[in-house]
Amino acid sequence: MRNIVITFGIICLCSLVLFQMAKVAIIKDTLPVEVLVGVFSLLFLVIGILYSRRQHVIVQHVPSDHENTTLLAPPSVVIETKPADKTLIEQMGISKREHDVLCEAALGLSNAEIAQKLFISESTVKTHISNLLVKLNARRRTEAVKIAKELNII
Repeated sequence: MRNIVITFGIICLCSLVLFQMAKVAIIKDTLPVEVLVGVFSLLFLVIGILYSRRQHVIVQHVPSDHENTTLLAPPSVVIETKPADKTLIEQMGISKREHDVLCEAALGLSNAEIAQKLFISESTVKTHISNLLVKLNARRRTEAVKIAKELNII
């Protein structure tokens, strides 16, 4: 979240600087307005493309010796996964968001970290965890993760 705020602040600062430069150029009558608008458009297009490329992480599927597939995620994070049994997830009444929370809990993230990563409040995470405990018939979140892995829903 902090990165988004910082990025937005930098974009606002750049736009203010560019608008001030445009005001000076128009007052001095050195450039036509259409040229300035075109330059601004191209500049923001390039900034947007560069920023979007920086945000995406490429995940490669590498076959392993087991029946599982190893996913290579950001540096030093390796996760062994099987495809989740979506029909069982639906039968158990687990919503998409609850499944997302369960997957993040399986990675060992705290409620606050899950909330920040999924852009939801911490109380919403707690509610989803409570619902999952009931649906998976577990007493603790670690037990819920264990049951979910045994049932192949994460």
